[in-house]
Amino acid sequence: MMRQLFDMGTLRRAGLAVTLLVLLLGLASCAQEAAPARQAPPVTVAKPVVGTVANYMIFTGSSRAYETTDVVARVAGALETVEFEVSSPVQMGDLLFTIEDERYLAARNVAQAAVASAKADLLRSETELRRVEKASESRAVSEMDVDRARADRDMAIAAVASAEAHLSDAELDLSYTQVVAPISGFVGRNLVDPGNLVGQGESTKLTRINRVTPIYVYFHAPESVVLKFLDDRRAIMDGEEHEKENIGKIAVGLANEDGFPHEGVVDFIDNQVDPNTGTIELRAKLENVDQALFPGLFVRIKATGRSIPDAVMVPAVSVGTDLGGKFVLVVGEENIVQQVYVDMGDPQEDGLVHIKSGLTGDETVIVNGLMYARPGLPVTPLTAEQMAAMKQQAAQASK
Repeated sequence: MMRQLFDMGTLRRAGLAVTLLVLLLGLASCAQEAAPARQAPPVTVAKPVVGTVANYMIFTGSSRAYETTDVVARVAGALETVEFEVSSPVQMGDLLFTIEDERYLAARNVAQAAVASAKADLLRSETELRRVEKASESRAVSEMDVDRARADRDMAIAAVASAEAHLSDAELDLSYTQVVAPISGFVGRNLVDPGNLVGQGESTKLTRINRVTPIYVYFHAPESVVLKFLDDRRAIMDGEEHEKENIGKIAVGLANEDGFPHEGVVDFIDNQVDPNTGTIELRAKLENVDQALFPGLFVRIKATGRSIPDAVMVPAVSVGTDLGGKFVLVVGEENIVQQVYVDMGDPQEDGLVHIKSGLTGDETVIVNGLMYARPGLPVTPLTAEQMAAMKQQAAQASK
C-alpha cells in the first residue's frame, strides 16, 4: 500500500515538472517571435589606394661633430689670458689663450745672436779661404793650408745652419705662447683659469672645439638591411634618373621633433660586420646650416630605399590587431564582413599604411565602425560622404 502511494506522488511531481517545462518553452518561443530582427550596423568603407610608395626603414643613432679637436698647451708657463667667450663660434687662427712668453722671447733673442755670430764666422772663413787659395797660386802656402781653410769654411756653413735651426725652434716655442684655434667651430669653456701653470711634464688640455657645420650622424643596421640597401642601390643605378637622385638619402629627426625635417646622405658604410651584434655601422652627413644639431644628440633616422610600384595602401585606422596578428575587415558579397590578415609595411603620408600582402587593392575596407562589425555578419557599407549626410539628418531630426 505504501509503495503505491509513493509511486503516485512521484508521478504527480513529474507531471508538474513537465507542465512547467512546456510553459517555459512556449514563453521563450513567444519572446523569440516578438524580438525584432538584428539591424545591419552602418560602417564607413573605402577602397585601398594603389600607387608607388617609398620603401624606407627607421633607425636610431647619435650625432657627432664633423671635426673635433682638443686645444692643448704646447709650451710650459703660466696661463695669462683667456681671449674668447665660452660656447661661442670661432674661426681657424683666432686667438684663444696667451701664455707667459718672457722666457721664450729671451731664448729667441739668444738664437738670433747665435745666428749672427755664425754668419760672421762664416764670412771670416770664406775671406780666409780666398786669401789662402790666392797665395797657393804662387806657392806661398801649402796645399794643406788650403784644405784647412776650406774645412773651416765648411764648418762655418754648418754652424750657420745649426744656429738657424735653433732659431726656428725658439721662434716656434714663442709662437706657442699664443694659443690659436686649429679649426673653425664652436668652442666650449676654458678648462684652466689664468694664473695656473700649464704644459709642465705633459700637454695641458685648455678647451675643445667642435665643428658642427656640417655634422655626422652614426647608426647601426642589421647586415641583411645593408645588403638589401646595396642591392637597391645597384638596381637604382640601372633604373630611372629620378631614382638615382635618392641614392643614399636619409632624413633625421630629433627627440622633440615630429617627422624627419633634416636631410642628409649616407657617405660611409663600414667594411665589416660586428660579430657581437650582427650589425654594420653607417654614417650620414648633414649640412646642418641652421645648426639645429650638435654632437651627442639622440636622433631618429629614416633611410629611403627603392620605390615600390603598385603598392596597396589603406588608412592606418582600418588595421586591427588580435592574437593572429594584423588584420583588416572587408565587406564581401551580400555585405558580409570578412576578416583578412595582412602583412604590414611602412607607414606612408596622409595616415596611410603600406600592405605588403593580404590585399589586392579591389576590396572594400571598413575604415570606421570596426567595433560594430563582426566577421560573418552583415553591415551597411557607406562612404564617408554618405555617413556624414546620415549623421546630419539624424542631428536635424533630433531637434
